This record gives sequence, structure tokens and C-alpha cells, in this order.
Amino acid sequence: MTERVVCLTCGATTSTFFIAAEDDLTGRPGRFTFVRCATCGLVYQEPRLTLEAVKPYYDTEYIAHQESRRWGILAPLFSAAMGSLDRAKLRLVGRNTALNATSSVLDVGCGSGSFLQRVRRQTGAGAAGVDFVDLSARPEFDGVEFHHGLFCDQEVGRDRFDLITMWHFLEHDYEPRRSLAHARAALKADGTLLVEVPRLDSLSFRLFGNRWPGLQAPQHTALYDREHLLDLVRREGFTVREYLPYGAFPPYFYLFCGLAFRVLRGRGLNLRKAIYVYFAGQVLLLPVLPLLNRLNFAMQTVVCEKRK
Repeated sequence: MTERVVCLTCGATTSTFFIAAEDDLTGRPGRFTFVRCATCGLVYQEPRLTLEAVKPYYDTEYIAHQESRRWGILAPLFSAAMGSLDRAKLRLVGRNTALNATSSVLDVGCGSGSFLQRVRRQTGAGAAGVDFVDLSARPEFDGVEFHHGLFCDQEVGRDRFDLITMWHFLEHDYEPRRSLAHARAALKADGTLLVEVPRLDSLSFRLFGNRWPGLQAPQHTALYDREHLLDLVRREGFTVREYLPYGAFPPYFYLFCGLAFRVLRGRGLNLRKAIYVYFAGQVLLLPVLPLLNRLNFAMQTVVCEKRK
């Protein structure tokens, strides 16, 4: 079941066709259309699946909800990769925010919860997470305050958090302006909001086009380039402290998946088989991987504070 959508940033109803995408990750049938707003230029999915209809795309097979044990003999490699990602996230956080035992952190779209556990272990900060799927039974959420459902519907408190992170959440959000306003209310006066999303004006999009992993249809509701990401956070009362043309998420993932999606052409990526090729390719390309971030290859990060 689908629903009609107005522009997620300005509310305009007129748009032009931008690109059509398939579910390249799982190979489920369907084509999903992204349009460009005729007023502000944001690229968003229209029409889109309703919230009820999109839920199956976030089941236990969804990559952000994976448990390492499902990978068998490669489980240690998967755990190491997730640990590397979480360390990279903390390094980005550390550029602007010093966390300690008196700090409070909220991760919106927290997925498996491994980042919040690393925050607790490494900094001693209090941790809270929100996810669309109920993952509260997982051991990663021991000692973590977990909220299940849409972020903007959760009672997380006001003026409470020193840091709110949105690692690859905003591009999934059905109401991004409402979520940013909710985050602003939950931040302390001197708190920090950190948002990482795929970058539409990136080299990887130019390379892969309608097989770009950042499309991730139908889960991704909007595609942000630098201009429109900055415009969105400013509309909701944030001042941009720092913009980075890269993120914590490994750009190699977009290189690997983009090439695989080109070959498979909508037939879906068998993760259990592909993981062997993924790690082998990562080892072979290790000397050149640091170059991808410097090429604005896939991601972008914006660090914000409440506008005074």
C-alpha cells in the first residue's frame, strides 16, 4: 500500500521525476520513484509505502539489525567490522564533544545497539536509543534506555541530552522536520546533534546511478546533497558547527554494493555468500581505501547546536 507525499522540507506539492530504483539489497519486486521538489529542490520518494507496508523491510534480515553469530565462521570478522565502525563514530563525536560519566547520549535509529554499548564502556556516559523495530531483548541493550517506535512519538525528555546522534536515520524518516524539532527539544542548551546520511552529490552516485546503494528503496524516503541537508537542519533551529564531506560509515561498502547491484540488476544480494567476497575485496583494496573519503565518495556528516 502506498501513499502520496508532499516535499519533506518545504511542503510543496509539485515535483519532477528524478530517478527510479529497485530493492537491490533483497530483490523484492517493485520500482520506487524519487522526485525533485519544484520549489526547494529536495529529492524524495513519491509515492512511498505506508509505515505499515514498509515494516517488513526492517525485519531480522535488515543489515543494521544483524547479529554477528549469524555469519558462522566469519562472525569474528563481522564483529571486528562493527567495532571499527563504532570506533569511527566515536572519533567523529570526539571532534566536537567530550563525553564522560556525567554525559547523556541518545542514538536515534540505534539499530543493533553496539554503538551505545561502546559509548557506555569507553566514556561511562548514560545511553538511550530509539529504533523502529523492538530490539530491546538483545544483550547490547543491557543498561541502555530503549524506546521502540517512531522517534517523534517517544517521550525522551526535554533539555536532557548532551549528544544526540542520527547515524543513517534521517534518510529513512517519514517526518524529518518533526524529528529534528523533537531532537532540538531533547538537547541541552549546549548539546550537540550529529547527523550522518548518504551524500547524493557524491562520486558514488555519479558512478552507479539507479544502482547507487544510497537509494536503498523503499526504505530511504529522501536523498540529501550538501545544500539540502544543511537547509533542513537550519530550518529546525540548528546552527551548523561543522560539515564533513565524509562519515564514519565505510565508503568501501558503497563501492562493493554499487558494483554488485550493477551486476545483479535487481535480483538481490545474498549477504551470506557476498560477505566472503566483501571481506576479500576489502583486504585487496586496503591501501587505497583511505582515498575514498577524500574523494567525497559516499557520505556526509553535519554537526549542529541549538541556535541561540
